[in-house]
Amino acid sequence: MSKKPHPFDGVDLRAEPHRYTIGRGEYGVFHAEPYKSELLPLWHFRTPEVAREAAAAIFARYEDYREADDFVGMDVARKYIQMGYTRARRYANHQGGIKYNAVGEVRPIHHDAEKAEAATIFADYLGRIMDDPVYKQLKRALQKRP
Repeated sequence: MSKKPHPFDGVDLRAEPHRYTIGRGEYGVFHAEPYKSELLPLWHFRTPEVAREAAAAIFARYEDYREADDFVGMDVARKYIQMGYTRARRYANHQGGIKYNAVGEVRPIHHDAEKAEAATIFADYLGRIMDDPVYKQLKRALQKRP
């Protein structure tokens, strides 16, 4: 059985921003080129120090995209920040980041304070993005387009 290609595969979203859809959560984050190539190398959450550096670097790119009036870049940066939060949170709650056991049941909570702090760092940046009036305005405009 072949895997269905992602709608962003082979698309330069900077050249064709009209092809971008926000999707749910972190949808398309590993397919959104050229942004993936610009942001993925910055994305780390191993320790609070690493998370702080990564979140700041990704947020700086977010601000660059904002300055360039590039909503697609802004939203993909938001997704990497959000993904930093969700992945760090999963590793904070589940040893090795493995949430389910072999039979599909949620494994017991394992608290990792370092990963929880890393998640908090990303959550703070995510809050800044979600509260940004320019982000909100551009997101509404994209959602209203036919």
